[in-house]
Amino acid sequence: MARRRQAVTIKHVAADAGVSLQTVSRVINNEANVRPEMREKVQASIDKLGYVPSIAAQRMSGSRSYLILALNDRERTIADWRARQGTDWVDQMLLGGMLECAEHGYRLIFELVDTHNDHVERELGAAIAALQPDGAILTPPHSDNPQILETLTRHHVPFARIGAQVHEEGLPDGIMVSMDDEGGARTATRHLLDLGHKRIGFISGPSEYRLAGKRVDGWRAEMDAAGLATEGLLEAGDFTYPSGVRAARALLSAADRPSAIIASNDQMALATAEVAAELGLAIPEDLSLVSFDNTPLVRFTRPALTAVDQPIAETTASAVRMLIAAQRDGGADIAPLLLPMGFEVRGSTGPAS
Repeated sequence: MARRRQAVTIKHVAADAGVSLQTVSRVINNEANVRPEMREKVQASIDKLGYVPSIAAQRMSGSRSYLILALNDRERTIADWRARQGTDWVDQMLLGGMLECAEHGYRLIFELVDTHNDHVERELGAAIAALQPDGAILTPPHSDNPQILETLTRHHVPFARIGAQVHEEGLPDGIMVSMDDEGGARTATRHLLDLGHKRIGFISGPSEYRLAGKRVDGWRAEMDAAGLATEGLLEAGDFTYPSGVRAARALLSAADRPSAIIASNDQMALATAEVAAELGLAIPEDLSLVSFDNTPLVRFTRPALTAVDQPIAETTASAVRMLIAAQRDGGADIAPLLLPMGFEVRGSTGPAS
């Protein structure tokens, strides 16, 4: 039976270079207080032995854990996974966060936390104690949860709030990085206005998500600028397919139904397409339809859906860069970052009939 090859450790590098473990650790962590000749000596041993630094070796200096903790909503994430409906928020979040962490010698640890749980402080405190992260990335609705923000602040864990844009009284700011949800909704609405639509319906997300309100604001602002009324054209959903069915039926069963609908996520957009088919409405001849998210599903519907594209991976990567930069610069304030949305025009939108 073949024997497993023994892994090269920091001790092997220290012995080969004839230096202390702490010196090797300082070289691995690229710390400034190492003489150039000593750095070259240690690096030569690393290259010769084929050593790959581990998190444990990096943590020997005691100043960093080299871990970034990413928190996502447990209930909604598990529901999406079990439904297997093609949502890819988590995939894109991991893509951006993990690759950016790797660029800087960090690791991304993904945790699910129930924002509605009375024990959220204890749950989050246990994760912090076990991992001792250098920073945390919060996605909506965690990024607006006072308990979570205060728990991280109390444990001296810097955090980036995805979806936060401005200071709010009573909430710690943290690092604010956001996608331009309002701008994305404005772009979608302008696209439909340019096609001649005047009654443009909107299906919003739940109020606990700040982005849901921003999208409504963008739609309403463009409709107001065009001198068009929005009364009777707004229905609330909760980002689920069934809620999209209910909202679409309310809009499309009205006597003066909209000629176009913007849905705040792909699941509700797909539900709207289903309701339209039940009512005998063709897309885009009788109803133009725009979605948010731009997950793979909407590219393979017939017709494929026009969609606002969220730069989730780049947003998470930016949050990682900003957290690492803040630690490197001694916690210096970093200005909020707002990333523009993309927009993909496909077959689900056409001229108003």
